[in-house]
Amino acid sequence: MHTDPLNYGKMNKHKTLGEYIIDNQREFQYSSGELSRLLSSIKLASKVVNHEVNKAGLVDILGAAGDTNIQGEDQQKLDVYANEVFMSTLVNREIVCGIASEEEDDFVIIEGKNRSHDNKYIVLIDPLDGSSNIDVNVSVGTIFSIYRRVTPIGTPVTKEDFLQPGNLQVAAGYVVYGTSTMLVYSTGHGVNGFTLNPAIGTFYLSHHNMTFPEDGTIYSINEGYYIHFPQGVKDYLKYCQAEEEDRPYSARYIGSLVSDFHRNMIKGGIYMYPTSSKAPQGKLRLLYECNPIAFLAEQAGGKATDGYRRILEIKPDKLHQRVPFFAGSKNMVDKLEEHMARYPQDAKY
Repeated sequence: MHTDPLNYGKMNKHKTLGEYIIDNQREFQYSSGELSRLLSSIKLASKVVNHEVNKAGLVDILGAAGDTNIQGEDQQKLDVYANEVFMSTLVNREIVCGIASEEEDDFVIIEGKNRSHDNKYIVLIDPLDGSSNIDVNVSVGTIFSIYRRVTPIGTPVTKEDFLQPGNLQVAAGYVVYGTSTMLVYSTGHGVNGFTLNPAIGTFYLSHHNMTFPEDGTIYSINEGYYIHFPQGVKDYLKYCQAEEEDRPYSARYIGSLVSDFHRNMIKGGIYMYPTSSKAPQGKLRLLYECNPIAFLAEQAGGKATDGYRRILEIKPDKLHQRVPFFAGSKNMVDKLEEHMARYPQDAKY
């Protein structure tokens, strides 16, 4: 039977996020209803946070936590607010048995219905990545990572449930609050992006099967720290800037991991946050930022590394562990690793 791919594309284009999740439940190897409810709760929380982010310039929500407004109520920084929204939304669903947030010192145990501890999923979340950009009206985002628990159902979750390597993620994604708000996620079957129609509060499929170009022409790094970078990174930056072949590449750095990664996935590029003398282990956190973004990078045909190892194979040893992070178009990351391989001593961070 002949099918019209163009017509399919049009039909697909108008799918809502909820419809898409239901239509693709078969791709999820576990109980699909639970994942649908979990993604729906993330979708709901992201709409609430989006509303606050968009009016952040109008209300005094930007002050440091601990400020008091005219009514004598304690004000909250937007990242604290976003954390509370995501935490409360996830707690109120009967799916999650534990949550770890970049904003919290330790993980939170969720007892579930009748305190039975029988929920199966844990979520790790960075509620507002790049929040220092809010007061200058630059894009920020939310990053999330989902695993199945490894401890027995019926018992409280332990740290072991959270300290899983990234290749065991069952889903990951981010929300970028930019000129439009997009939710991008993967359950291990490619990457899809959904854009929020703010008039009716619905996410529509706008970017089907997102993929990294194999080659790119953009590099994203805070070059202000150049003097502190490992030699392999310095050499790669010189390569990016050399007037040869299709180079020099363009430097583009927003300072928000979600926004920089999102642009590079669409246009082709590499994001870099190496170790430095100021951040000897790197600055980005393995569990809340690097693992979910690495999962998406690989699902989109890209690559993610700490310079020497595949990010998704690193076994975490603590909740807030930091690692150097490089992710983007495959050939660009390969070239970076080629330069770093000349300095094996820098692999020990």
